[in-house]
Amino acid sequence: MTRHAATPRHAATDSAIATAVASGPAGVSTHYKWLALSNTTIAVLLATIDSSIMLIAMPEIFRGIQLNPLDPGNTFYLLWMILGFLIVSSVLVVSLGRLGDMFGRVKMYNLGFAVFTVASLLLALDPFTARAGADWLIIGRIFQGIGAAFLIANSAAILTDAFPPGQRGLALGINNIAGISGSFIGLILGGVLAAIDWRLVFLVSVPFGLFGTIWSYLKLKELGQRHRARIDWAGNITFAAGLILIMIGVTLGIEPANGNAMGWTSAPVISLLAAGVASLVAFALVETRVTDPMFRFPLFKIKAFTFGTLSTFLSAIGRGGLMFMLIIWLQGIWLPLHGYSFKQTPLWAGIFMLPLTLGFLLSGPLSGYLSDRLGARYFATGGMLGAALSFALLMLLPIDFNYAAFAAILLFSGLCMGAFAAPNRAAVMNSLPARDRGAGGGMNSTFQNSAQVLSIGIFFTLMIIGLSTTLSTTLVQGLMQHGVPATAAARVGALPPVSILFAAFLGYNPIRTLLGAGVLDHLAASDRMQLTGHSYFSNLIAKPFHAGLAEAFIFAAVMCLIAAAASWSRGRRYIHRED
Repeated sequence: MTRHAATPRHAATDSAIATAVASGPAGVSTHYKWLALSNTTIAVLLATIDSSIMLIAMPEIFRGIQLNPLDPGNTFYLLWMILGFLIVSSVLVVSLGRLGDMFGRVKMYNLGFAVFTVASLLLALDPFTARAGADWLIIGRIFQGIGAAFLIANSAAILTDAFPPGQRGLALGINNIAGISGSFIGLILGGVLAAIDWRLVFLVSVPFGLFGTIWSYLKLKELGQRHRARIDWAGNITFAAGLILIMIGVTLGIEPANGNAMGWTSAPVISLLAAGVASLVAFALVETRVTDPMFRFPLFKIKAFTFGTLSTFLSAIGRGGLMFMLIIWLQGIWLPLHGYSFKQTPLWAGIFMLPLTLGFLLSGPLSGYLSDRLGARYFATGGMLGAALSFALLMLLPIDFNYAAFAAILLFSGLCMGAFAAPNRAAVMNSLPARDRGAGGGMNSTFQNSAQVLSIGIFFTLMIIGLSTTLSTTLVQGLMQHGVPATAAARVGALPPVSILFAAFLGYNPIRTLLGAGVLDHLAASDRMQLTGHSYFSNLIAKPFHAGLAEAFIFAAVMCLIAAAASWSRGRRYIHRED
C-alpha cells in the first residue's frame, strides 16, 4: 500500500496503514459493524428520498391542498417546499456533528430518527388547505430537515467508529451511494404514491422511521471518543444566519423582480447576499477566537481532508441542478413529444431517469471496496473526469433524442459519479482524528448540501438566461398564429421564463394553464386542440430551451473538471493514526 506524503505526526507509514487496515475498533464484534451499516443506510436513504420525493409529487400535493402554485405570490410556496428541507439540513449538519462529538454520536443520531419520524407523520396529517395548508407543509418540511440533519451529520462518524480503515471505503460507499441514489429513488416513489393519495408521500416514511428509531435505540453503541466542550453559540448563530441569508437570496434571485426575468439585481437579493457573506466572515473570525469552535479550521491542515471536501463541494455544484434540468427536459419537451399527457409526465420522468440511479448503485459499493485497497485518488479523479464527459455528451444530443442514447449517457454519468462519491467520502473520513469525526463529517456534508442549493440557483439562472433571448418572441408569434388575441399572447410572452419552466415542471398543460379557459373557449376548435395538444408547447420552446440547457451543461462540465483537479491534489493514500 502507498502512504501519504509525510506530514509530522499525521503521516502513516506503510506498516501502520497495514496494521490499521487489518484491525477493527477494540471490543467491536463483526456482527455489530454490519448492524450499524444497515441502520445508518436506512436512515440516510430515508433522509435523501424525502429530499426529492416532493419534486414529482408536487402537482398532486398542490391539488390536494387546493392551491395553484402558478398564481402570483405562490411561487414562494413552490420553492420552499422543495428547498426548505435542503437549506435546513445544510445549515445544521455541522453543528449537529459537533454535538455528536461532544455528547455522543449515537445519542444525537437516535434523536434525529425520532424527530424525522414525527415530522413525517405531522406532514401526512396536514389539516388545512390553500396557503395555510402550504405553510403547514413548509414548517413540517423544516422539522423533517432538522431530523435528517441529525442523521446525516452522525451516520458517517458512527460507521467510521465501527469499521476498521480497510473496510471503511466499502461501508461508507454503500452508505453514501444509498444517500445519493435515494434522491433519485424519491422521484419515482413520489410519483407513484402521489397518484394514489398525496398524503402517502409523507406517510410512507413513518413505519420505516419508527422501525429505525426503535432499532437504533436498542442496538447502536457509543464507540467514538467524546470530547466535552462548551457549545459555540456565537459560531452557530453566525454560521446559520450566513447560510440562511445566502440561500434565501439564491431562491429569490431566480424569481422575477422589478419587471426583470430574475431578481439578482434587486435590492432585497443584493442585501440578503451581502448580509449572508458578512455573517460568514464574522463566523470565520469568531471561530479563530473561541476555545471550542464548532467549525474545526485546523482540520484543513490535513491535505486529504481539504481537497476531499473541496472536490465534494465542486462535484455537488455540478450535479445538484442536473436533476431539475433533466426533469424539465423530459416533462416539458421529450415526453409530450412522444405522446405522454402532461399529467403523466412527472411519474414517467422519474422512471426514464432510472439508468442514472442504476449507475450509482453499481459503481458506488464496488469503487468503495476497491479504494480500500488502492486508495481513493484514481477512482475519485477518474469519476469526475467521466462526469464532465457525460455532460459534454448530453450537450451533443438533439432536443428530441433517441432514448437509448440518453439512457446510456445517464448510466455512464451515474457510474462516474458513483465512482467518485464513495472513495472520496471514505478518504475524507479516514483522514480525520477520531475525536473530530462528527464535526469533520458534518463539515463535508454541509459543503455538499449547500452546494446543491447553490447549484439549483445557478442552473436555473443559466437556463433562464438562455430562454430569455428568444422565448418571449417565440411564444407570442406562435400563439397569434393560432388565433390567440394579441393582448393575450403578449401577456403570456411577458411572463417570466421561470413561470414557463414551473408550468412544465409541475405537470400542468402549460398553454391551457397560462392562457386560461376564458381565452381558449373563444378560439376555433382546431386551434384550441392544436394549442393544448401534446406537442405544440414542446415544439414551441424546444429551441430556446436547448440554448439554456447548453449553458447549464457547460457550467456543470467545468465544475466537474475542477473537482477532478482538486481530487488529484489530495495526494497519495492517507489514514489518520492516533498518536
